[in-house]
Amino acid sequence: MEELKNLKILYIDDEDFIRENAVEYLGFYCDNVIEAKDGLEGFEKYKLHIPDIIITDIKMPKLNGLEMIRKIRNDDKKTKIILATAFLETSYLLEAVELGLVKYLLKPLTANKLLPVLKSCIEDMIDNKNIFKFSNNFIFDTYNKTLFKDKEPIVLTKKELLFLELLINNNKRAVKYSELNNYVWKGLMTEDALRTIVKELRKKISKESIINISGIGYKLNA
Repeated sequence: MEELKNLKILYIDDEDFIRENAVEYLGFYCDNVIEAKDGLEGFEKYKLHIPDIIITDIKMPKLNGLEMIRKIRNDDKKTKIILATAFLETSYLLEAVELGLVKYLLKPLTANKLLPVLKSCIEDMIDNKNIFKFSNNFIFDTYNKTLFKDKEPIVLTKKELLFLELLINNNKRAVKYSELNNYVWKGLMTEDALRTIVKELRKKISKESIINISGIGYKLNA
């Protein structure tokens, strides 16, 4: 379970006591646990943090778990999602399967229930490493968060890695300036900082690898 340390887990539940206990428990295994109190906040936290694993309740205010997952799956088929609920309903289970969920767990969550599922998520991520291919022999291993050229690793700064990771996770569209600001700079982005990071990444990959979409943001040309 050491593999959990560097992953991001998003836990979503509208019941404060359950959510707080779960987040505290997950914190023993993972250094990056994010929480949300409903599906709407969960979706916003998902876009902001791009977690590796999501654990969510179904029945929540503002946006229920399945509706939130459907919004995520519009662009993201890879993030591991686990449903945790007190209600075992066939209709929910069938819809969950269609949405590509890893597991459907009944509350209360215990170590005996949760840890094997997390272990399964990690094994699947390792066995099916998500490899994103660029031109000119560049690839990005999204599980180990490493860029390679001809099998040789390319050193990236922390912000370069976050910038590239966000573009890769949203490679079918342009990533907005506001998204880059929140994810890479935590709300403190400057125009100079943005231009510098794009310039450096283009040096390390290629000039054509990152396209500026005027007035919107940046997109990968992969």
